Amino acid sequence: MIEIRFAAKEDMDELMRIRLEMLREVNSLPEGYAFSDTLVRSSVKYFESGNDATVLALDGGRAVACASLSFIEIMPTYGHPTGKRAHLMNVYTKPSYRRQGLAARMLNMLIDLARDRGVTEISLDATESGRPLYESMGFGTNHEAMNLILEDCRDK
Repeated sequence: MIEIRFAAKEDMDELMRIRLEMLREVNSLPEGYAFSDTLVRSSVKYFESGNDATVLALDGGRAVACASLSFIEIMPTYGHPTGKRAHLMNVYTKPSYRRQGLAARMLNMLIDLARDRGVTEISLDATESGRPLYESMGFGTNHEAMNLILEDCRDK
């Protein structure tokens, strides 16, 4: 039976293992690709900071899926009077566990948490394969936002 729960500090090894697996797949990197120490250390530091919530799906104690929500606070606006927003990321399910509803269950947990914390908007960057899930859960395209990439500093 798959256990789905919020990650705890003692889950860091599994959390990082599944996150790096996701990054390899999403970025079409080879299975043995070794990420820089900077990326790994910065990721651990971020997860330990408490500015996010991560849900893990575990099968026999091994992470088979994950989803994270990063909490952001900006100046309040008319449309977002609390200034509390969130960004969904690291949504990943191992191929052999896909199409079982794990991602939807994890996302619902994170959305409920966001509501409880007064978040007024959740953003995300979707892959083509993820779009149908997000759309089925009510996510839509935001035609107001723009962004500027200041520097390409991807792990090389």
